[in-house]
Amino acid sequence: MIAAAAALAALHVLPRPQNVLRGTCPPLPMRRALTFGRGFDAAAFEEIAQRWKALGIPPPRRTWAAADVSVVHAPLPPQSYRLTTRGASSVLIAAGNADGVFYAAMTLAQLPQRANGAWVLPCVSIQDAPALRWRVLMDDVSRGPLPTMRYFEERIRTIAAHKMNGYAPMMEHVFVDPDNPLPAPADGITPDQLRELDRYARRFHVALIPAQQTFAHMHNTLAVEKYAPASNFPHGFYMRPDDPITQTYLGSVIRAELRAVPHPPFFHIMSDEADATPGEFARHVAAMARLIAPSGARVAIWDDALQRDPALARMLPRGLLVTSYHYGVESSYAQYLQNVARMGFEQMVSPAAQNYNQIFPNVGTALANESGIVADGKRAGAIGLFETVWHDDGESLFETTWYPVLYAAASAWERDAIEPQRFAADFGPAFFGESDARYARDVAELDDAQQRVARGEYAGTHYYLWADAFDPRIAARLSADDLRAVRLDAESVEEHLIAHVPALHAGAARAMMLAARTFDVLGRKYQAAGEVRQYYAQAQSLAAAGKPAERYLYWCKYWFWELRDDFEALAPLYARAWSYENRPDHLASNLERYSLEAQRDIARADRMNAATFEEYERLKQLPSLQSILQTP
Repeated sequence: MIAAAAALAALHVLPRPQNVLRGTCPPLPMRRALTFGRGFDAAAFEEIAQRWKALGIPPPRRTWAAADVSVVHAPLPPQSYRLTTRGASSVLIAAGNADGVFYAAMTLAQLPQRANGAWVLPCVSIQDAPALRWRVLMDDVSRGPLPTMRYFEERIRTIAAHKMNGYAPMMEHVFVDPDNPLPAPADGITPDQLRELDRYARRFHVALIPAQQTFAHMHNTLAVEKYAPASNFPHGFYMRPDDPITQTYLGSVIRAELRAVPHPPFFHIMSDEADATPGEFARHVAAMARLIAPSGARVAIWDDALQRDPALARMLPRGLLVTSYHYGVESSYAQYLQNVARMGFEQMVSPAAQNYNQIFPNVGTALANESGIVADGKRAGAIGLFETVWHDDGESLFETTWYPVLYAAASAWERDAIEPQRFAADFGPAFFGESDARYARDVAELDDAQQRVARGEYAGTHYYLWADAFDPRIAARLSADDLRAVRLDAESVEEHLIAHVPALHAGAARAMMLAARTFDVLGRKYQAAGEVRQYYAQAQSLAAAGKPAERYLYWCKYWFWELRDDFEALAPLYARAWSYENRPDHLASNLERYSLEAQRDIARADRMNAATFEEYERLKQLPSLQSILQTP
């Protein structure tokens, strides 16, 4: 075997294996279906078959005879494997347990390369093992976007294909407890659905980890009159831990979830941002631990209460798992992680995909946060990654988050920090099945648009999308140069994705296309506002001089019509992207924003028309633009 750094770089596998040796045997042309033994992992076989069929590679088939792909047991640590491709003769997988076999298969799925217009399997020998034992995706399914069962399963398959082994749906009120059904939405997660997700996830070597809010973030439950007395504030945000209503309600919900998911490795009780005394907090955690103990699951909490008051550690159960969430870009996260380690708790590190309140994730921030905290977590002895995707405003789409999610997954699997440029080179081939470098450049251009709009403001880009472009406080933050750059970035992405639909994950490409189109409309909205101001000022100047001004007034009206059409055209694109992922319940409230924006533009066009024909044509005078816009 010939060792070469180029061998590893040419594979474009995510996560990249630890050790790759390029062999001397010729690559195997994939003109026929590779055969797998009948006992080969069914989920792994399914993952490979789906990927290869989409890419135009003959899908694998099962055989009772000697198979091309064989598996042997080897004394290797859990999850690790060896994978050897021997040209036209065979593919050998060696692993110590079923997880190792599955991860070897996930690497094999991504190994085929294009050479001279055909698919070939390179001749390589791979040794691989994860840097962190747990690689979990926490998924906010409670703020509006609530996946369909089909998309839940697609999400699980996708994270499994990139070697994540935990999936934690973050539930506030969306689980339909049979004894407490009132807080849940009409299309909430039923016990049977949660049970099915647990079964499905285990099949793909993913542990389903219930993540149930139990302290703060409980407004949707407390808004129900039956439960309202359990808060210190009217229909509040916190459930008082010691209140009998809280204890009865949470006891019922958690027992129902554990009947659906009987023996998860962890049960996350959240308890972040809780307004409680140390004693109240400790009693709450202890009560939840007693509820969960019969399942054998370890109780997990967020770290913010411990960071605020380290003395709290002495009051909490010893077996707790702490998820240390820190989402900013910091030079070091060691102080937070060392605090938890000194308290004697095991921990997972928890970065964020930086998608909340955004049209597209703030990718640069996400990758810096993920890379930094995962690296510090490895040094601090963390047992895993707890990557978070949040949907705070209820509008963001999960399909836009795969780039930062998979970067976090790869960072947790691989030993060393991942250079963003290297990840960009791997992303298109590994995720979209396309060697076209433009897919990573699309992400970079969307990130540039995102950062130019947000400009470091706390408000996300959705705020700017729906704000009044004629509000001088807001418009002043967006320069003409930035607006032009945003639109050019967006239109570049649109042009590429219109012409190039990837072989894999077309839904993610459509979500990127929607983000690009949305940035284009946002930029045009603020450009149009500035142009309307200029045209109307010109019309006023001409009217005052007794000269014709109709042309400039018509342009003002047409610009409002243009914006009306832009937002009405966006609405069905958003509805399609939403429906690809989510249940319908929350869609109507999001679509109403597009309608309200169009209605505002229609009303302004009508008032501009009235000013033209009632005041200018008859009286040769014009009202203030402010009166037409009806802005403060």
